Amino acid sequence: MSSNCTSVAPVSASKTKTKKKHFIGQKVKLFRASEPILSVLMWGVNHTINELSNVPVPVMLMPDDFKAYSKIKVDNHLFNKENLPSRFKFKEYCPMVFRNLRERFCIDDQDYQNSLTRSAPLNSDSQGRFGNRFLSSYDHRFVIKTVSSEDIAEMHNILKKYHQFIVECHGSTLLPQFLGMYRLTVDGVETYLVVTRNVFSHRLTVHRKYDLKGSTVSREASDKEKAKELPTFKDNDFLNEGQKLQIGDDNKKYFLEKLKRDVEFLATLKIMDYSLLVGIHDVDRAEQEEMEVEAGGEEEEYENDGMGGALTGSFGTPPDSPGNPLNFGGFFSPGEFDSSVDVYAIKSNDSKRHSFLSFLAAKQIGHESQKSNKMNRLPFMIFGYLHSRDSYTINVPFVP
Repeated sequence: MSSNCTSVAPVSASKTKTKKKHFIGQKVKLFRASEPILSVLMWGVNHTINELSNVPVPVMLMPDDFKAYSKIKVDNHLFNKENLPSRFKFKEYCPMVFRNLRERFCIDDQDYQNSLTRSAPLNSDSQGRFGNRFLSSYDHRFVIKTVSSEDIAEMHNILKKYHQFIVECHGSTLLPQFLGMYRLTVDGVETYLVVTRNVFSHRLTVHRKYDLKGSTVSREASDKEKAKELPTFKDNDFLNEGQKLQIGDDNKKYFLEKLKRDVEFLATLKIMDYSLLVGIHDVDRAEQEEMEVEAGGEEEEYENDGMGGALTGSFGTPPDSPGNPLNFGGFFSPGEFDSSVDVYAIKSNDSKRHSFLSFLAAKQIGHESQKSNKMNRLPFMIFGYLHSRDSYTINVPFVP
């Protein structure tokens, strides 16, 4: 079994062979992006997925797989600088582990590769608490987040327990679905990236967004935040608006069981500062927007900082291409979704007045070593939100 691990890591050991092999294959693909770092990301994901396709899937992961990595150093002056820098490095952490996680989350490696390499990732207006940058794949199916070297070290510390938890819950979780972890070096600057599944739909626009912590202390969106096109509202905003989510007794029970299980797992990791991300898709509003677009004879391209929205722009692929995002999942009626793609969605009950789709995910903020009463409050606070006069569909994952 150890040979499976060494068959991935040798990419860094025999760099000359790797480069010769790699450059032959790269001639068929161009990686154009507005920034060199994005071109390198596209190149690197394409390369590592191709390399992994030649590595047999092991019967089980070994301890060394959680320490392994593959890396490559490129020094090729023949590259067109409009597409790629002439020198860069690309490193993938724990490739066998993340391939296994993608499989458990029912994400095909070819789909993952296409989403991240067919066209350049898109910038988001969102910014993390510590200045982290967010991007999404061109088809909005995956989120790319910049992290620090300390975050990478912390991920290594929890990865084995996280993987075991995903195995035990059969991939059914509100936690972030971690799909890849990379280090890119361009012009001597190292950039660390983590790829997760998008909480929100790649196809349906998110009209309203909440970050719920289960507390009312200083939990209201600022005036600056409210001025944004898609602001992130908080607990007091949610309560003052009289918002409640009606998802039916069965869905509510299933959701709360999942939330409780995930929170208990976070407690074992001493992760105590987190919240629940909620996105709402208003079906009636979406239908109205679609009619307005059709009446105007124009297509609109939706890009919001929640990284969810209709895909009606140009993505560098022909309309009839199998890789075109407009072809994912076939045709759906208003408010319908593909549960194999929008895994965090829960459909609402029959609506009395309006139809909504909601996306819920636990949003991990940080780590604490000391005890806190905040740990177990979230599930009970959320329970109070899950009764309603209105109808919602809910998407439920944890977001890092």
